[in-house]
Amino acid sequence: MDQKLQIDDEAPISDSKKGGWITFIFIAGAVAGTTVAGGGWSSNLIVYLIKEFHVENISAAQIGNVVNGCIYVFPVIGAIVADSVGCFPVISIASGIALLGTILLFITAIPRVWSSSLCVNESSAACSAPPKSQFAVLYAGLALASIGLGGSRFTLATMGADQHTDTKSQDVFFNWYTFTFYSAIVIGATIPVYIQDNISWLWGFGLCIAANAFALVIFLFGKHFYLQVKHQGSPYSDIARVVFAAFRKRNIPLSNKSEEYYNGFKQGGASESYAMTPTNSIRFLNRAALKTDGDIGMDGSVVKLWRLCTVQQVEDFKSIVRILPVWSAGILLGTTITMQASMTVLQALSMDRRIGPHFKIPAGSILVTGFISTCAALSVIDRFLLPAWQKLTGRYPTPFQRIGAGHILNVLSMVVSAIVEGWRLKLAKQHHLQAESTVPMQAIWLFPQLVLVGVGEACLFPAQVALYYQEFPASMKNSATAMISVIGALNYYLATILTDMIRRVTGWLPGNINSGRIDNLYWVLAVIGFGNFCYFLACAHYYKSGGELENGSGDTTSLPARKINGE
Repeated sequence: MDQKLQIDDEAPISDSKKGGWITFIFIAGAVAGTTVAGGGWSSNLIVYLIKEFHVENISAAQIGNVVNGCIYVFPVIGAIVADSVGCFPVISIASGIALLGTILLFITAIPRVWSSSLCVNESSAACSAPPKSQFAVLYAGLALASIGLGGSRFTLATMGADQHTDTKSQDVFFNWYTFTFYSAIVIGATIPVYIQDNISWLWGFGLCIAANAFALVIFLFGKHFYLQVKHQGSPYSDIARVVFAAFRKRNIPLSNKSEEYYNGFKQGGASESYAMTPTNSIRFLNRAALKTDGDIGMDGSVVKLWRLCTVQQVEDFKSIVRILPVWSAGILLGTTITMQASMTVLQALSMDRRIGPHFKIPAGSILVTGFISTCAALSVIDRFLLPAWQKLTGRYPTPFQRIGAGHILNVLSMVVSAIVEGWRLKLAKQHHLQAESTVPMQAIWLFPQLVLVGVGEACLFPAQVALYYQEFPASMKNSATAMISVIGALNYYLATILTDMIRRVTGWLPGNINSGRIDNLYWVLAVIGFGNFCYFLACAHYYKSGGELENGSGDTTSLPARKINGE
């Protein structure tokens, strides 16, 4: 890549002899344990509410929506706290909270404790209403489990990447973090759910408790091996200071002279920041570092903290602003995938899901195909494709290139989905299946579109996390990895809004999908995906061209530079 300003690429660390790949077993164990536990209770939550708490279907779905939304929001809160106090205490406390939450869920499933809610038979009508105290314990358990799961999920990714000092090792870590994460999702969405449905809810929640306890214990065992970044308070106050100072000095003309800008308080002849002129990108923010009368005391320290910032603080904030357009390209991408997932389940319900004479694929489990594809693709990408690319081109693939490949695979998946659904509808019409009935078509025809999505996710997810981690200021690495969680939350709600809009405007999504046109929806999603890919290319081009960060005089030689994976 072109020259780019070095923004605290190496944060201060407590012990340079620690860290490295020896810590991966502890990080991966914690990721696997928390994800299996979270998947075990969240995947079957709606069923639990309907069957055991006799909650109405729509109400149960609404509760599930709230919980899923919280699981995506809480990582952001955890990241903000971790950027201020460090990863280790946040992960430790969050894992403990998650364990307590699953214990409370386990308690709600003990019949002897809640004898008044026992069912006479399987009919909900024959069951007495659960006591309010049982609901209180349930909601407390859901809140704590969601907080714990969200607080540790992406903070673990940041802490794992902190154990490595070079970007290539960080990229490899994010690949294997993603592999561990998706493998654990597959396990959490199958084994605990099967136990809950076929053995007992007690045993199912008990397995979640065991997984959470395992995650906490193995993470704490690695304490003496972790390389821990030293934090110096919240970085968000610096962001606020840059914005406030630039606004207060909005009428002051900018200067091209480096001595006119503040580079930090000097002690013993050494400056705490790089001595440099602010870059020309987003120039109006440079005023925050422009020295004016009364800003600096006789000893060189800042007198008015909310009127003057260092050049480094200004450039840190610029790096965040510049990455936001690239980040925004992931919103519609994830929204199309979310909509495809819900439609795929509906398609599976109306297709022949039998494999052999005795096994029938559950409709909800059809999506596991995508997760398995992600895990398999990650192994192939990390072990074969990336080394082969590096051997052929002499450089490691950049995050931008891998994200672009994910966009393309997503568009192809929507096209395949449209073709398969068109075929399914044709068969439904040939057999005059106007009611909700099974179309004589194997559900395995849904696998190709899910495989494409899974492979695309293998390209996208680790590359996105690596990009944000490497490009965010060193003081905001946790917030960087949590950016994926924000996209997830937006995907969830935007998919709901977009689906509702299409239902209102068109007749493509009736109650009976055999008389609908889900294939048209897929074609629309393919067009949206292609347009979003073009938008991503434009954002990536702007971001790269903006990497030539010249100082005010047009000279880049005084600026430290770094490269994104050899680009």
